[in-house]
Amino acid sequence: MNIKLMTSESVTEGHPDKVCDQISDGILDEMLKKDPESHAAVESFATNGMIVVGGEVRTKEYIQVDDTVRKILKSIGYNGAESGFDCDSVGIMSSLHAQSAEIAQGVDEGTGEFKEQGAGDQGLMYGYATDETKELMPLPIVLAHKLTAKLAAVRKKKVLPYLRPDGKSQVTVEYHDGIAQRVETVVVAACHSEKVKLTKVRADILAKVIKPILGKLMDKKTKVFINSTGAFTYGGPAADTGLTGRKIIVDTYGGMARHGGGCFSGKDSSKVDRSGAYMARYAAKNVVAAGLANRCELQVAYAIGVAKPVGIYIDTFGTNKYAEEDILAAIGKVFDFRPKAIIDHLELKKPVFLKTAAYGHFGRPEFRWEKLDKVAELKKIINRAK
Repeated sequence: MNIKLMTSESVTEGHPDKVCDQISDGILDEMLKKDPESHAAVESFATNGMIVVGGEVRTKEYIQVDDTVRKILKSIGYNGAESGFDCDSVGIMSSLHAQSAEIAQGVDEGTGEFKEQGAGDQGLMYGYATDETKELMPLPIVLAHKLTAKLAAVRKKKVLPYLRPDGKSQVTVEYHDGIAQRVETVVVAACHSEKVKLTKVRADILAKVIKPILGKLMDKKTKVFINSTGAFTYGGPAADTGLTGRKIIVDTYGGMARHGGGCFSGKDSSKVDRSGAYMARYAAKNVVAAGLANRCELQVAYAIGVAKPVGIYIDTFGTNKYAEEDILAAIGKVFDFRPKAIIDHLELKKPVFLKTAAYGHFGRPEFRWEKLDKVAELKKIINRAK
């Protein structure tokens, strides 16, 4: 029997890097609400007492950056000195400037050399799906996200009112011959008030967060580490500088699949780092849901200014029920990977991105790229190829 331990981590919405992702995507959403044709590449930086926002944008309407930033910080829970980072008093610097006209001519439909909306940059993106969970996502990242989301929930609902917004989780799952069996190790770090004893924090998190999420996946041998360095009373951007795009593995598959390297947050859908990765997930998920394979990883690659991908391939890790070339051919008939087609089909001009910026971009049914509406079409085409 082949035994493997696979680990994924997640962070709460109050983690400094996730604060920055949410600010970048929140600003993008505000642009799209006023001008759906907006283009943006927004980066954010958070440190003690300060938020810096910069990047390249093209939009017809003025955006209140300060108001947007403060609103997001307040929604996270950074709304007073006691939280460690006050949304009302934090300093905000903004430097958003115009997108390069040379890039725009290759991205806009009807302009540039090819007259069709091209990719906003070169690059490669991956999509992945596995049948080990109902979300068609790897179990370790699903559990890690559920733990951090639970940390936020018990804080906001005042079940554990002494918790602060910053926190992390990590889950190690034991696999036997590729099948998840149990949780080997769980790690949780949760920022808390200095008025609460560490023993209470640990007992409460075990009872109110970990056990409700992991349930029967825990056993007597499961190792549990809660705030394992001791008290965690100084957290958030005041203690740890944050930056957009530093949690790309948390955002995707938790290390269980490859990543092309480009982050998502702050980028409008003309950037294939984002839209291409969403489409790749959409295709891979429908392949697995259709029963064509138990696991599917899809890579798509682009050249800047060119609409059609320069390459698409899949890897089903030996779990395919049909020839991989037939699955790939079916994908090519069902899914259109040109940027405009992706944007239109996945409705990526809508302001949906702030919601993606914490607890993962994938495995959440509210997003258009998670729909299983191509299963029947894939089955029909693949059965013709028999």
